[in-house]
Amino acid sequence: MCLEKPIMPKSSKLFYCIVLILAFILLAIFVGNNPINNFDIAISHFVQQFHNPTLDKFMILISAFGNLSIASASVIITALLFLLFKYKREAAFIMAISLTGLVTFSLKRLFSRPRPTDEHVTLIESYKNHSFPSGHTLSYVVFFGFLILLMRNLKSVPTSLRNVITGFSIMMFIVGPISRIYLGAHWFTDILGGMLIGLLCLFVLSHFYKRT
Repeated sequence: MCLEKPIMPKSSKLFYCIVLILAFILLAIFVGNNPINNFDIAISHFVQQFHNPTLDKFMILISAFGNLSIASASVIITALLFLLFKYKREAAFIMAISLTGLVTFSLKRLFSRPRPTDEHVTLIESYKNHSFPSGHTLSYVVFFGFLILLMRNLKSVPTSLRNVITGFSIMMFIVGPISRIYLGAHWFTDILGGMLIGLLCLFVLSHFYKRT
């Protein structure tokens, strides 16, 4: 007997998209009215209490994957690898991830939230552009989230390779956003905003991927 994977109804997909959008709007209102708040400061202090030189280097390395140059190179190289092994459709969708950079740029300009300062947190890495939402987090969610989706669907890829890629992607999906708070580059609400928009982008991307 051939069992097909259940397909999510269109109404459910629309519902989840609306929930993500509404959650982001509510968060944006909170951030707009409270750019610096005790909630964010408390979470930053909690995460940064584990500060030590070895962990600093690890978090800087993890965070580097979200930098524009490395993130762009990762997308291009990954797409080329899929193309090399005849996964043309997957390569095209991975290249489409680069469009999320426009989303990040537009939202940061819209909200113009300042970055954390050394008055409230320890700055292990500092950035000059706006803070909300976290572009690093958005890129982690979309890029590594989509890789997890692909590894679940591409059964022709060797199981051991799929497991390695999935494991690494899950680690980056989780640790990447945390590294931004640890380094003092973002507030928790920046991370949450990047997560919500990232999930929305990932949801749309996966919808069209499965549809085609």
